[in-house]
Amino acid sequence: MIKSMTGFAAKELKLAGIGRISVELRSINHKFLETVLHLPEGFLSLEESIKKIIEVKIKRGRINCVVNIVGARPTEIFLNKQLLKNYISELTRAKEQLKIKDSVTLDTLIHLPGVLSLAESPVPGKTAWPHLKTLIASAVNDLVEARQKEGAALYGYLRKRGRSLQEDLKKAQARFKKIITERLGSINTDEERGAFLKDSDITEEIERLVFHISNFLKKIRKNGPVGKELDFIAQEMQREANTMAAKSCDGILSSKVVQIKSQIEKIREQLQNVE
Repeated sequence: MIKSMTGFAAKELKLAGIGRISVELRSINHKFLETVLHLPEGFLSLEESIKKIIEVKIKRGRINCVVNIVGARPTEIFLNKQLLKNYISELTRAKEQLKIKDSVTLDTLIHLPGVLSLAESPVPGKTAWPHLKTLIASAVNDLVEARQKEGAALYGYLRKRGRSLQEDLKKAQARFKKIITERLGSINTDEERGAFLKDSDITEEIERLVFHISNFLKKIRKNGPVGKELDFIAQEMQREANTMAAKSCDGILSSKVVQIKSQIEKIREQLQNVE
């Protein structure tokens, strides 16, 4: 069954010595497969490996993959010695100028802005990769499942539209046959009949549209990426409907063809979300 291109999945894992690794995957519709990665510092070398995991299961859509590592490693202490010297120098000068007797303690100095700071050591990509690889694969599976659920809803909608399209076409065909019978009965010469049929006969368009609708309903039941193929079929349906509208010689028939065109437009709109 068809899959949607929209979906979301998230996975998280806590590891001693590394921290909490989280992966978020979001997908939206796109003509092709485009994977955009947002990775922590030091993970740039893993881009291609991550993309390969995603591309095995997903063939179309714009995929945003965000990887975060929080509390990666014990923090390191950074003492800005040069700034500390500047503070001591300025404070000593101020004491002499203002004749202050209080001494400057280390406790006071380390609380001054910028003197003492803590920094996390980034986790090397190679260290985290075995765990990250498993986490991404699991998130991709969840994303595929989410897209399948969306696809099931899309399938129901498109099937309903396809069936309605068949019914609308039958009504248009019945009206066309009635009009042809009435008009040809009132035309006296073969030449006039030939001219009328040349401008108004939509038999071939109806037959081709019957085929395209049937083919469309078969394709939406297929597994795998069929979005492009379905869109092509919908384009062909729209082409036949436009020709029918141009050849219409009756107001009632024209209104039925307009309904057919409306159904096809709604189908094409939803096909933008099919993988």
